[in-house]
Amino acid sequence: MGLIALLLIGLSAAAPAASAPAPATAVFAGGCFWCMETAFEGLPGVSAVISGYTGGEKKNPTYEEVSSGSTGHAESVEVTFDPAKITYAQLLDVFWHNVDPLAGGHQFCDYGTQYRSAIFYRGEEQRLAAEASKRKLEEEPRFKGKITTQIVAATTFYRAEEYHQDFYKKNPRRYQEYRTGCGRDARLKELWGASAGGHQ
Repeated sequence: MGLIALLLIGLSAAAPAASAPAPATAVFAGGCFWCMETAFEGLPGVSAVISGYTGGEKKNPTYEEVSSGSTGHAESVEVTFDPAKITYAQLLDVFWHNVDPLAGGHQFCDYGTQYRSAIFYRGEEQRLAAEASKRKLEEEPRFKGKITTQIVAATTFYRAEEYHQDFYKKNPRRYQEYRTGCGRDARLKELWGASAGGHQ
């Protein structure tokens, strides 16, 4: 074997393997974060969904502070996903079909800006995609000029207390009673028909 061939083999062995693309994150608010968790968990390409608070001013807010409406935060979820398996545009589609985009300052039975619907974009690419998805919805006459969902730059996302994480698994009966009692599924069906809700 020639010297050049040996050198090429050595360089090939020393070359680092191509690393897999880093996972991306997306942040959405759509009322109760227990329900928004279930909208995204289990989707192919989604590796984690965390309940938390964002869009406010106070550092490290507690659930009691956020739910009082005094901090400016919204109950929200941070979705970790693999862009090679599920796109941000697909996540946006799931988001819209799990919220009432016509409800300003509340969602379903939960009133107050802490329950507002919002897309918290991270970077220009997400902003453009979010705005495009909203424009697409507004092509439907029933939504034109009526969508109240905010599209705003993401700020610090604070993880909620542990008892809120995967609440639907820890307390399935209470979760379902809340979801039904709040009228979430009934309103989603009214808005979106057969494409309402997705994961529950």
